[in-house]
Amino acid sequence: MRSTGVATSQQATASEEAKDFKVVVTVTDPPPDLRPGLSTTAKITTASRSSVLAIPIQALSVRTKAQLEQEKAAPGAVHAAAPVSKDASKDKDKDQKEDVPGVFVIRNKKAEFVPVTTGIAGTSDIEVVNGLREGDEVITGSYKILRTLRSGSSVKIDNSVPKKEDET
Repeated sequence: MRSTGVATSQQATASEEAKDFKVVVTVTDPPPDLRPGLSTTAKITTASRSSVLAIPIQALSVRTKAQLEQEKAAPGAVHAAAPVSKDASKDKDKDQKEDVPGVFVIRNKKAEFVPVTTGIAGTSDIEVVNGLREGDEVITGSYKILRTLRSGSSVKIDNSVPKKEDET
């Protein structure tokens, strides 16, 4: 996308445009008609893998370890904690704030957060290295919806394509 100084979220329409990069190329055994200073258009592939499990990037969500532990606890449950030293408390707080990437999968008509390890990301999909099995149904949706979704929430499967006026 060509950078225009306008935030991506402010752009009315998304269109693919050129992005200029200065690149130095060394050609081994160049053809005789190749001249210096020429320009070109190229697609650059930084990595590729075949036969991988991939999900839409929009299905990926992030939770902190503290949020995951809170969701596992039964509502109204009281947990007693042993006294902790000051240094151990700081380490635990830092550990609890660590982000855990994952996706929500549908199991028994309920959403379940599954931590995943991701790999190569493309423009619309991301590789899942572990955490999911082929055939798992992942929940996709807007960032706001996935951010507020909790494990154990009942879900209704709707695989219909939204109408243009519904996409806001």
